[in-house]
Amino acid sequence: MAWQEPCVAALARVERTDFLSPVCIGEVANVSAEITYTSRHSVEVQVNVMSENILTGAKKVTNKATLWYVPLSLKNVNKVVEVPPIQYARKEQEDEGKKRYEEQKLDRLETKQRNGDVILPVINPDRQTKEPHTVGYSQSSLIHLVGPSDCTLLGFVHGGVTMKLMDEVAGIVAARHCKTNIVTASVDAINFHEKIKKGCVITVSGRMTFTSNKSMEIEVFVDADPFVDEPRERYRAVSAFFTYVSLSKEGKPLPVPQLLTETEDEKRRFEEGKGRYLQTKAKRQAQMQQQAAQQ
Repeated sequence: MAWQEPCVAALARVERTDFLSPVCIGEVANVSAEITYTSRHSVEVQVNVMSENILTGAKKVTNKATLWYVPLSLKNVNKVVEVPPIQYARKEQEDEGKKRYEEQKLDRLETKQRNGDVILPVINPDRQTKEPHTVGYSQSSLIHLVGPSDCTLLGFVHGGVTMKLMDEVAGIVAARHCKTNIVTASVDAINFHEKIKKGCVITVSGRMTFTSNKSMEIEVFVDADPFVDEPRERYRAVSAFFTYVSLSKEGKPLPVPQLLTETEDEKRRFEEGKGRYLQTKAKRQAQMQQQAAQQ
């Protein structure tokens, strides 16, 4: 693609990601990526991850993801650069890509409207005085000073660094809730609302929102506090939902304790999480039926 001026790609959104299979120690991970759609100011990139056992030659798809990037000018990182259009093999590919673009754009706007929510940090929590399996019992926060190693050459946090911290906090929430071994099953769309600069103090907060019989949904926020020479107040930088499952020592799925909701807000968030869970379950069943029909 021929860009009009030098630019850098800023991660704006990661679509829902399902962790289909683990990559084991000693295996080779093959990562492939291609641009599948461009709008005037954004690029859709689809990524496939495949693991290969170098002893047996067996291969398996471990992960598929769709990422959206926005190009920023190297001369002025607050300026969004226009994206050169790509050539599509078929008109249908462009139409399908435009539909995905409109859907993610709408979801980003809806998510941003929810960003008035806050997760108050737990200061010196005494968990013995809290009811197990409540939202307050498991909620967690992590405070991190953004340093040079976290950032790109332009001084903004790598998206992968932020996602790792979010996954850590979500994992702590899940482990506190069920007291077992837990693993990430999927990540709903991660929306990067605003850039985080070097020198900011970020607070990564997580709380349980919904539980089914075998899974847990955790909402995670990243709030940034400008720390040096910045008059700006704290702002919401990133938000997402993580889904975890509980496993035995043998790696078998275990039942998840039911989340106990205490306030009206917690009950509302539980019902919203239940809606997302049922919607995802219906989509997965439809995909399986479609695959079966094609075979």
